[in-house]
Amino acid sequence: MLTLNFSLNGVNRHCVAPTDRRLADILRDDFDLTAARTACAIGRCGACMVLWNERPVNACLVMAWQIDGGAIVTAEGIDSIPEARIVKAALAAENAFQCGYCAPGFVVTLTAMLRERAVANEQDIRRALAGNLCRCTGYHSIVRGALHAVDLLTARDPA
Repeated sequence: MLTLNFSLNGVNRHCVAPTDRRLADILRDDFDLTAARTACAIGRCGACMVLWNERPVNACLVMAWQIDGGAIVTAEGIDSIPEARIVKAALAAENAFQCGYCAPGFVVTLTAMLRERAVANEQDIRRALAGNLCRCTGYHSIVRGALHAVDLLTARDPA
């Protein structure tokens, strides 16, 4: 068992967990943060995507021993990032999702991408979203929403 100290959505937190416990399970079971969904549990669907030290990762692949001293931002805390608010508004404006099960993972991934490069084209967006699966909407409306977010970001901060 390890005592873990880390930042979670901007708040210093701690918990005790076995070294091989997954971050996704810690978030859901210990902190009641359910946006990181354990759909495939093998890192192929993106439903459990979080920012870990500012990088998008599948929380189902991160083990407890790895998070000590790190900074984690989940979909529940992502509104503290200005780009995330723009991404969410743009996806909503384009009616990007049907059921919304995958939406938190897409928001986290797009936020990370747009923080790194606010100017992105469709190919960049599709490449960034390659690890996120949507089983009901398809990707046209999601890509349209992402392109809308790019437009909003570039209008806000012209290059």
